[in-house]
Amino acid sequence: MGNGERLAKNHIRIHAMGDVDELNSALGLILLQSEIPMREQMTVIQNELFDLGADLCMPFDPHTSGSELRIIPEQVVALEQQIDFWNENLPTLQSFVLPGGNAAGAQMHLARAICRRAERSVVALEQTEPINPHSLIYLNRLSDLLFVWARVVNVVNQAEVLWIPGKSRSN
Repeated sequence: MGNGERLAKNHIRIHAMGDVDELNSALGLILLQSEIPMREQMTVIQNELFDLGADLCMPFDPHTSGSELRIIPEQVVALEQQIDFWNENLPTLQSFVLPGGNAAGAQMHLARAICRRAERSVVALEQTEPINPHSLIYLNRLSDLLFVWARVVNVVNQAEVLWIPGKSRSN
């Protein structure tokens, strides 16, 4: 941990930090795509995920205002503004979206799923000790943004795949 305390490799805090690291790596793969319009915003988020890792590696005490790097409400607000901006011109969904579409869209859906896992890991950590509540909100809003971004790159390329309930059933 950031305070020098040693934890087992299977400690829930280590799981949470690892899931955030895996999410950041997934974003790195997306950035290899040549034509994604949200490249600059995604790079900002990669840096913020390191902030989140720093936040998670330090015990949280809500009664102190230590010098630890923590996720702050303004970072959550910025994600919400991005969601509104990118969602503004998307068609209204009439069905669930299947993960896939084009390569960038599929990778964003995978990153969204990793983000949801990271969120579940942080919830599990919160059940054992206090955490910065903004870290959970950040992950929740980020997964929503990744969904919107997946839609953006798939809609632009006419590659969005919608769920058709019971499509393979014969009756």
